[in-house]
This record gives sequence, C-alpha cells and structure tokens, in this order.
Amino acid sequence: MIADIRLKNFRSYKDESFEFSPGVNIIVGPNASGKTNLLEALLIISKGASYRAKDNDLIKYNKPWTRIDSRLTNNSVRTVKIIAGETRIKSFEIDKKPFTRLSLNNSLPVVIFEPNDLQLVSGSPERRRNYTDDLLEQTVLGYGKLRRDYKRTLAQRNSLLKKAGPNIATQIFPWDVRLSELAGQIVKVRAELINRLQKELPSLYVELSKTKTKLSIKYGAQWPIENYSSNMLKKLSSTVETDMVRGFTGSGPHREDLIIKFDGYAAQETASRGETRTAVLALKIIELQIIKQARDITPILLLDDVFSELDGARRRALTEHLSNYQTFITTTDADIVQHHFTDQANIIALDARSH
Repeated sequence: MIADIRLKNFRSYKDESFEFSPGVNIIVGPNASGKTNLLEALLIISKGASYRAKDNDLIKYNKPWTRIDSRLTNNSVRTVKIIAGETRIKSFEIDKKPFTRLSLNNSLPVVIFEPNDLQLVSGSPERRRNYTDDLLEQTVLGYGKLRRDYKRTLAQRNSLLKKAGPNIATQIFPWDVRLSELAGQIVKVRAELINRLQKELPSLYVELSKTKTKLSIKYGAQWPIENYSSNMLKKLSSTVETDMVRGFTGSGPHREDLIIKFDGYAAQETASRGETRTAVLALKIIELQIIKQARDITPILLLDDVFSELDGARRRALTEHLSNYQTFITTTDADIVQHHFTDQANIIALDARSH
C-alpha cells in the first residue's frame, strides 16, 4: 500500500505532497483541481506508465523534468523521473536500485476505473480484447510473451500479404502454421478467464445493481477451443486470396470479441449508462480478486468519478466490496461519498488554484 507521495513538476502540480490511509482515500475538489492527475501519479508510481498520456505530457508546462517520490507502508521507497525532450529519459528507483522500466515483479498491482472504461461494454471489440489480454498479462505466467509473439507473427503475415508475389501461398504457409499454433494457446487462456468471469459476474451484478437483470459474458471464439488451431490453419489457407485483397489477416484471436448481454440482449444495443457502469464495476471487483489470488498481493484500487449515475442503493452495495482494499476515489461531492464510507475515510481536499 502507498503511504505518501510527492509530485514535482507533474501535470498541474509544482511541488505537492499527500499522505494516504491504508483504507479509503477520497480526493475531492471541483473540475480542474488536479484530482485525476493525482490518480495518474499513483498509477505511474505503481506500474510505470499513464493510462491516458505520453511521458512528455506528464511534465508541467514549460518545465524540463518531472519527479514522483513515494513511500509504501512497508517503508519501501519508489521514484520515477522523466526528463523532457525528443530523446525523453525515463528512469525508476526502488529502494535506491535503478531500473529502466518496471517489470511485473517490480510493479504494484493496480485496478483502475475511469470514465472511458464504460466503452468496455459499449465500445469496440478491440477494447474488450485488450482488457482481457492486459488482465491475463498480469495474472498468467508467460502470457505477455505469447501475446507479443502472436502480434509479431501476425505482422509478418500481413507484410507478406501486401507484397502479393506469385509464390505467396508457399511463402505464407509457415507463418500460417505458427500463427495458428499461437492462436490456439491464446484462445484457450482467454476462454478460461471468461468462463471464470461468467461464474462470478451474474450474481455480483445482481448484488450491485439491486435488480434481477441477468448479465452474461462469453468468449466469441470463431471455432471450438479444443481444435481451434487446426480450424484456423484451414481457414487461413483457404482465404489467402481474400486476405491479399484486404491486405490483412481476417481470422484469428485478433478479430474476436467478448459477448456481453443483459437479459439475453446485446449490451451495445440495450444497456443504459447506469447498467453499463455497474457491469464495469462488477468486472473491476472480480479483477481485484483475480489479481490478488494470482500474485498474492492485494491490489490498489483507483476510482475516477465512480459514483456519478449510481443511485444510493448501488453506491452502498459498491462500498461494501471495497473495505479490504486501499482505495482512491475522486469526486466533486465529498458529502455523498463520506456518508457511504462513514467518517473513517481520509479526505484529500483540492481546489482549482494552480498547485
């Protein structure tokens, strides 16, 4: 858990320090007061990168560098430095040991909810695939390498498709074999994760939403998981000419989707914003549990503007699930959140002034 943080030349902050509770921390203030910037700093000190900006954009305007220092509750000390410029320099220190990046072992597990996460239900298939793969990278040993190998092999195949020479079928077949092998491994792991989500998500959604709506999620694989590789290889071989015309590979895990339904109807067509928000929060709660089980470390939870569009019953139901996690919540309304978390919450009040 994070005990404190100091921000120097970071976003809207010139030099500011904050102390945190191991429980719920409520960051309250009007728009443009730096609430989301503080959440972003917590994410960077934990995982090494922002979810919404390039490194140079993290440096306060007209400043040459930024630095984030943080102390954990076990007295471990972490530092991130970014020096501006075309040859941007980014470095990390953990207990005075230097690192050029934070590996999975050196990172702190974090689950974040931010407004764009609503697109997880209603947005593009790519967003849902990335959500699945990002979670698997954090929790399944070797999945990150598997994901990168698949992307590289796919890029090689697509490059050959664009050349479209006379012997294309012969040249491309070894890539088809390799791509199909990797695809079979990917969909197997993806399907296992989605099956777990399906076991837990419906009941948790009912609990959070205080409704009887049936939420379901399944993996939309193009072929049965047990013989996915062989089916994909046949498909790739039979559609080479079509793929050449398109200039890309039209079949495989990179084209598949998670199918989310409310009472049997596609979420993209029927879900209200409140239903969408509750469904994403349910996914995030299960994500916390999966990461904690896989890594034997309790994740930190970052919630940006989580309570808007949730009624009182849903707010209360949500807060019951957060008591075992160090949680950071941004809001413009302290009274509502403090009411639900009792007076044990740590309130961090910001204003719209320049920091």
